[in-house]
Amino acid sequence: MHMADALISPAVGGIMWATTAGLIAHCSRKISTTLEGSRVPLMGVLGAFIFAAQMINFTIPATGSSGHLGGGAILAILLGPHAAFLTIASVLTIQSLFFADGGILALGCNIFNLGFWPCFVAYPFIYKAITGQNPSRGRIVTGAVLASIAGLQLGAFSVVMETVVSGISELPFETFVMLMQPIHLAIGLVEGLVTAAVVTFVWKARPEILSMARGVAVRTAPSFNGVVTGLAVAALVTGGALSWFASAHPDGLEWSMAKVSGKEELDAPADGVHGMLAGIQEKTAFLPDYAFKAPEHEAATPEGEAPAAWPAVDAGTSTAGILGGAMTMLLAGALGLFLKKRQHRA
Repeated sequence: MHMADALISPAVGGIMWATTAGLIAHCSRKISTTLEGSRVPLMGVLGAFIFAAQMINFTIPATGSSGHLGGGAILAILLGPHAAFLTIASVLTIQSLFFADGGILALGCNIFNLGFWPCFVAYPFIYKAITGQNPSRGRIVTGAVLASIAGLQLGAFSVVMETVVSGISELPFETFVMLMQPIHLAIGLVEGLVTAAVVTFVWKARPEILSMARGVAVRTAPSFNGVVTGLAVAALVTGGALSWFASAHPDGLEWSMAKVSGKEELDAPADGVHGMLAGIQEKTAFLPDYAFKAPEHEAATPEGEAPAAWPAVDAGTSTAGILGGAMTMLLAGALGLFLKKRQHRA
């Protein structure tokens, strides 16, 4: 559900950049007074895990579409909403700048769509309301599934509204929304099941993590080394090898656009803000689309050629998964460490 710049006008992009920057500033102030040191490594490894997990598109049967994990619900449940929002912002920033996944102009939209709804709406008003003060496995699974679905549905609707208000792609509201919401309902169900599995695993191993995310104080500073190591290994394996098994079908947004316009990707204006930011991204993205850059002289794949093998074993994909996960871990972890140190100075 990463929006490209072709869907967004400079005005909408600028407004969403400002909105997201305000949310990042709010979250930074909030966790600079509440973040425990033991949660800083969790921000890093969870960011790396979500980066790697988003590389794996899963097929939605009978649709010709696919989806991938958004990750906002997992992060909110395990980190709390404010640290989660900063972590998903780290993931999406690394993806946009260095892997050309999502436009730079649309980065504010993408962070808001994938971060705000799960962290500040679905988590407090659905997940926490269902799990209560004494969570059980059943409540955790139910809350995680419903929160994931709600967060993705709201995010998908935001994509539609931002696109329609921008008015540069000529995608009609009625048709676009009637395609986006059902396909992301299916994607949200899968994400909910994955979220429930991850959260249940962590809850069994270290229930204090979920308690601290809810703002419940713990008497002694716990060590989460086992969980951190497990998540780091999972991120490494997911980005380095499981990413080969990603579905080749277009994701829910691309599929919806293709149904409306006949094209999975729309062309952005070549001049103005769009052209300037496209030029910047072309220079910063050293592994565009999670692969090594093709030589300029290399010919395009002839039409009608047999589809690529699956799984798509590719050194570029593995490099992107491992390196991108490491970069995200460093950015999210460094941000958490900086805010933690600022807390001690205050």
